[in-house]
Amino acid sequence: MARSPASAGPERLVVATSNAGKAREIREILSGTGIGVEDLSGHPPVSFPEEGGDYRANALAKARAAALQLGEWALADDSGLEVEGLGGAPGPYSARYGGAGLDDRGRVEHLLDELAARPGASRQARFVCWASLVGPDGEARSGFGECPGRILAQPCGQGGFGYDPVFQPDGYEQSMAELPEDTKNRISHRARALQELVRSLGSRPQP
Repeated sequence: MARSPASAGPERLVVATSNAGKAREIREILSGTGIGVEDLSGHPPVSFPEEGGDYRANALAKARAAALQLGEWALADDSGLEVEGLGGAPGPYSARYGGAGLDDRGRVEHLLDELAARPGASRQARFVCWASLVGPDGEARSGFGECPGRILAQPCGQGGFGYDPVFQPDGYEQSMAELPEDTKNRISHRARALQELVRSLGSRPQP
């Protein structure tokens, strides 16, 4: 992650998530920044606080928990899908939409069922993300990103994770799950949040 030589930014960070797809995506987005990016494997277990209805607060709480318990710089994000025809749902509860027992496919099916039960409901939607970076001393920075689009009638594509197969970003004819990874990692809500976070740290010469 780029920073100025005088800043207290990290030389490496731990991605505070158990979601393998998210950790891999963050690592790819941050590749080339000169920062070592690790996931939680190989580290002691981290006790995370219960998540609430505020993306930024959730991201900060997760990053702070990992940073203070591991003694490392930690990066966490909280993201969600907001569908206009569902009053902004599932929002911050996207990862638990439809019940704790559902996997990604089940949550996508639940989302489509909810829209089908509301004929004429708007399928305009957006992915939103807050990303937070916290140091072992508690220093924190955050960045926000969003990606507008619409919900498709059925899943398309095998890439990505979560709601990617039913989300079509504005300006594209494919679902997020059909886009090349380099494209997704440029336009996604998570990429934009991390880019804003990087900019907040300044810049430094790349090794």
